[in-house]
Amino acid sequence: MAKLKTPRKVMIVSESDSFFQMIKAVLPSSDFFPVFHAVSGSEARRKLLELPCDILIVDSPLSDEHGAIFSQNYADTNMGILLLVQSDLYDQISSQVEEDGILTLSKPISPEMFYSAMRMLSAMLNKIQKFEIEKKSLQEKMQDIRIVNKAKWLLIENKNMTEGDAHKYIEKAAMDKRRSRREIAEEIIDEYE
Repeated sequence: MAKLKTPRKVMIVSESDSFFQMIKAVLPSSDFFPVFHAVSGSEARRKLLELPCDILIVDSPLSDEHGAIFSQNYADTNMGILLLVQSDLYDQISSQVEEDGILTLSKPISPEMFYSAMRMLSAMLNKIQKFEIEKKSLQEKMQDIRIVNKAKWLLIENKNMTEGDAHKYIEKAAMDKRRSRREIAEEIIDEYE
């Protein structure tokens, strides 16, 4: 069964309303919705505080700041960033923002090329989201291990058990009580601390 996907929220930062309308028309609302517009970097900052987005499109230059610098300010977020720059600046700016994970395209750009770039950016975001879920799962497992190890050492210190005996004790209690090893370990920690 295919998983229903949520449309990606998009913020377009461009002083040109015609550019915004053209881009909005290219993006199918089934995949990219809602599409917000800001005419400057400062307006975009205000809107992004209230309207978090999945994809940030920056049509450089901006009226109040450099588009590359604005984009880099959001590079540490989970947003996908697409920076559009004049063709004569493409090589310089692309190499400047590449390490930040910002996708750069040279203007002028055809609607087809733009749509293709949005699809690539969306695919990249899917992969990042999967890594984030995996990372969170691994962090939780590591925390479980830390808590169980702490409980083992408390059993070793307070009940004169060996490490193997402490491990077996926690495993058996978890099975007998039909609870997780972490829950048993937390009870042991509460008891001895």
